Amino acid sequence: MTAPPGAAEAALDRMFAGMGRGAGLGLAVSGGGDSMALLALAAERAPADVSLRAVSVDHGLRPEARDELRLVADLAARLGLPHAVVHWSEAARGNLQAAAREARYRLIANWARDCGVGSVALAHTMDDQAETILLRLARGSGVDGLAGMVASREAMGLRWLRPFLGVARTDLRAALSARGIDWAEDPSNSDPRFHRVRARQALAALAPLGIDAAGLAATAGRMQRARDALEAQTWQALAEHARDDLGTVIVDRTALALGPEIRDRLFAHLLMELTGAPHRPRLAALQRWIDSATARGGTLAGLRLHPEAAGLRLYREARAVAGLRTRVGKTWDGRWRAVPPAPAGAAEIGALGPEGLQHLSRQAAAGLHPHWRETGLSRAALAAQPAIWQGGRLLAAPTALWPAGWAFDVRPAAAPGPRGPNRIE
Repeated sequence: MTAPPGAAEAALDRMFAGMGRGAGLGLAVSGGGDSMALLALAAERAPADVSLRAVSVDHGLRPEARDELRLVADLAARLGLPHAVVHWSEAARGNLQAAAREARYRLIANWARDCGVGSVALAHTMDDQAETILLRLARGSGVDGLAGMVASREAMGLRWLRPFLGVARTDLRAALSARGIDWAEDPSNSDPRFHRVRARQALAALAPLGIDAAGLAATAGRMQRARDALEAQTWQALAEHARDDLGTVIVDRTALALGPEIRDRLFAHLLMELTGAPHRPRLAALQRWIDSATARGGTLAGLRLHPEAAGLRLYREARAVAGLRTRVGKTWDGRWRAVPPAPAGAAEIGALGPEGLQHLSRQAAAGLHPHWRETGLSRAALAAQPAIWQGGRLLAAPTALWPAGWAFDVRPAAAPGPRGPNRIE
C-alpha cells in the first residue's frame, strides 16, 4: 500500500496541478536542504509531460560553494535531469546580500528565457516566510511587506513558484534523510551578523508566547487578501491613466491625484515592468521619485520620469543599458526581442545611444527616412531604446523610424491583464 504524501509532496502535487500540460519548469537549487528537497521531490512528483531543469547560481563569494554545486550536479545526474550553473561576475556595490539576491533572480530569469522555460520553482519554506514577516515588521512595512512571499507571481517575464510556503523546514530535511540524500549547510545561516539569522533566533524566543512560524504565515495569507484588493484597484488605474508609447509609458498627470496607496502602486508597477526589477523600491525612495514629477523629473532604479506636455513619460535611463548587448533571438533588457527580415548572423540588440542618433540624423538629412524627432521622443528617451547593431555598424532602429525590415516584439508595461508582446516596426 502506497503511503499518503507528506506536506511537501502534497504541496508539489498542488503546484503541478496548476501548471499546463507539457510545461517546462526550472528548479532553483543551491545545495541547501530546502532546495535539494525541491529537486528530489519534484523529480518524484512531476507528471510525465512536465519537463524539469535544475539551475544553480555561483556567486563566486565562498570557495565551498563549488562543493555545494557539485552536490547539486550529482543529484541531478542521478535523477536524470539537466543541470546548469550560471555565474555572477559583476562587482557588488552596497549591501552584498541584497546585490547577490538581485543578481540571482536576474541570472535565473535570463537562463529560463534562453531555455524556453516559463516557470521557476523556489524552495522558500514556512520558516522563511515567518522570518520575512518579522524582518518587515522591524522595517515598519505596510500591507505589501506583511503579505510576505506569495506562492505564485509574475515577474521578469516568468512565473515564480514557491510551493513550500506552507511546509516546515524540518519536514524537508526529514524527507531528504528518508531518501538518503545529503545536503550542504551554509555557515552564514548560523551567523548572527545577518538579520535573517537573528530573526530565526527571535522566533525561537517568541514561541512561548504563541508567536510561531505557522501563525505568522497565516497572518501573511490574510495580508495577501488585502493586497489583492488593492492590486485590483491599481490595474483599473493603469487602464485609465497609463499607456504604452514606443516602448516608453505616458502617465496622465491626473494619476498624481489618486489616493496615495493606489498612486504609489501604479508607479511601482511601471518601474518594475520597464526595468525588470523583481522587487518594489523602498517606499520613501519611490515617493521622492513620484514627487519629482511636479518639478523636472527624476531617476530611480535606471528609470527616468520626465514631465512633458502629453503627461509624465517613463523611459529607461541611457546609462542603465549603455553596455548591454544581446544576440538577436534573445531578450534585451528583459522586454525586447528582435524580429529580423532574414537570418541575422552576428547581429545584436543594443542601446541606440548617441552614436546611433548621429547616424540616424545623417540618414534623415540624406532623405533616406524621417527624422527621429518625428517620433515625439526626446533624445534622452531614444538613446536608451533598442537598435540592431553588427559590431559598430547600425543596421536598424525600428523605434526611431528606421526599421530597415526589422521589427521589435516588446512586452507592454501599462496594459492591464494578461499581456502579449506589442509589435514595433
